Amino acid sequence: MIVVDVEASGVNYEKHSIISIGGLDLANPENRFYGECRIWDGADFMEEALEVNGMTEAEIKDPNKKTEGEVVREFLEWGMKVKDHMLAGQNVSFDRDFLKAAALREHLNWELAHRTIDTHTLAWMHIVKRGLTPPIEKQRSALNLDAVLNYCGIPNEPEPHNALTGALSHAEVISRLLYDKKLLPEFDKYEMPWKE
Repeated sequence: MIVVDVEASGVNYEKHSIISIGGLDLANPENRFYGECRIWDGADFMEEALEVNGMTEAEIKDPNKKTEGEVVREFLEWGMKVKDHMLAGQNVSFDRDFLKAAALREHLNWELAHRTIDTHTLAWMHIVKRGLTPPIEKQRSALNLDAVLNYCGIPNEPEPHNALTGALSHAEVISRLLYDKKLLPEFDKYEMPWKE
């Protein structure tokens, strides 16, 4: 399973661009991927997105950085070597759709799985199976990544967000929610609240 996180210049894969990709092979957590790129020519950006990922307009347009297409090609080449091509992460359809759109812009074959594993769903199910009530805010689930991390005994994701840090966070909560096991040394000091 490929645990993935994408940082983007906005929320619409048709008009915004990937600016970084983080990935981890869940079966072999030392096998990691990280790449940064500039936005594709003509792509838009949202100030709110830059606030989240901490990059500036100059950084996302830096002509010395690789293109979105180059980084997506590298990610797909890395990903094709992972045994299980299913993608996993928090709200991972966002990441999958950005990656697929970038691959199509680059005229690359999309060979990764369409079905995904979402940490939001895993956390919701875990909470319900423990007889608890998942958090709701404004009549919607309040299980964003920080809430899932906190539920699993881990502090909020560091800011600004980084795609590799995001992927590592997703991988750790997947391991804890599915297998009741810690996965990565980066999170070893944090205990699982339901095992105390």
